[in-house]
Amino acid sequence: MAKAYWIAFYREIRDPDKLAAYAKIGGPAIMAGGGKFLARGVADYAFEAGLKERTVLIEFADMKAALATHDSPAYQEALAALGDGAVRDMRFVEAAPV
Repeated sequence: MAKAYWIAFYREIRDPDKLAAYAKIGGPAIMAGGGKFLARGVADYAFEAGLKERTVLIEFADMKAALATHDSPAYQEALAALGDGAVRDMRFVEAAPV
């Protein structure tokens, strides 16, 4: 099975306190689902329609694990804590075959 990548592009952070509450719950929920944070922080460069906002890249063993983590009660609790605190563009992508 191909590895899967969960990529979140933050378009706008509306409430830093809600984002902090999300991170406190979401980080452990993602790691419990087998996620490995590869990159997270404000983009160093942005081109075309990109924004220099927070970007998060998480690796999973496969797409099934990534989706199960997203749908887990623990991660759904994190999403509830975030609420309208941020606008994100989130994508799940399988690794290209080698």
